[in-house]
Amino acid sequence: MRIRSPRDFWAGVMFIAFGAFFVAWSFTHYAMGSALRMGPGYFPALLGGLLVFLGLLVMAKALALDGPKIAAFHFRPLLLVSLSVVAYGYLMKPGGLAVATIAAVFIGALAGHEFKWKEVAVVALVLVIFSWLVFVRGLTLPFPMCPQFIDNCPIR
Repeated sequence: MRIRSPRDFWAGVMFIAFGAFFVAWSFTHYAMGSALRMGPGYFPALLGGLLVFLGLLVMAKALALDGPKIAAFHFRPLLLVSLSVVAYGYLMKPGGLAVATIAAVFIGALAGHEFKWKEVAVVALVLVIFSWLVFVRGLTLPFPMCPQFIDNCPIR
């Protein structure tokens, strides 16, 4: 057999691997129950099985139809976007919502192929205002807005 669509083939392998993992995890860590009295492991096992089935369908398509080759993998965007999420999480408490959001936007923007300081600054500012309106004012979540060392934060 010849793989005619490598991208679909490896996508199918990934689906099968994730599905098999969740089926195995649900069988070993949760009670299954029955179709009438479902246990906590029934639904994850069912979804994992469906994911395996979907992976088999995608792999069969990869063997039957021509498709695109696998594109080159770019580590820099993956690393920078992941770093922006981690930075947001670590900066939220000591730096406040404003600092964490600005850092996440700037680090995430560095992952793109075009980076313009003014555009990123405007997006960061709009996102800080939007986050403040929605989360602090609208949902009244107790997020600090300013860094901890600023005692009288003008934004509450």
